[in-house]
Amino acid sequence: MPRLFTGIEVPPEIGLALGGLRGGLPGARWVEPADYHITLRFLGDIDDGLAGEVTEALAEARSRPALPVSLDGLASFGGARPHALYARVAPDPALDDLQAEQERLVRRLGLRPETRRFTPHVTLARLRRGTGPEAVAGYLAMQPVFPRLAFTARRTALYSARGSVGGGPYVVEAAYPLGEDALSPGA
Repeated sequence: MPRLFTGIEVPPEIGLALGGLRGGLPGARWVEPADYHITLRFLGDIDDGLAGEVTEALAEARSRPALPVSLDGLASFGGARPHALYARVAPDPALDDLQAEQERLVRRLGLRPETRRFTPHVTLARLRRGTGPEAVAGYLAMQPVFPRLAFTARRTALYSARGSVGGGPYVVEAAYPLGEDALSPGA
């Protein structure tokens, strides 16, 4: 059973810039820059038959333009029990619409609804239980002003992940073009 999710790839040059933030936070398990992505919909462990149906359903998504993406700061998930450090994705209605369409497509196949609110982000590190909020606050306070990082997403992807702590490495199983590429034959 593959563990699958959909997402937007982070270009290598953005990954390189984000990779410069690695280090200096005890208890952090840093994500490899090649595995940076923005998750749109986590699907979980599903059987091969359903995985094929998901692949086909995502190909039926409506054509849409390439999507400008902007990363605008650092934050953490978990509050008093932080579990992840991430780069925030600036709010964008087009990104929200893309995620909502993917949610609808996979729910039609019988997958359970996603219960967590969509918070677009790039996970930089997963934090061990002993990493307290003080350590995260200290790390964030020591960072220079976050340089706004921007790129244009030209496709979404269906990823597989090996079943391990921390996920990666991730493999693109299928890609779905955005923008002009979505309209060209054979894309």
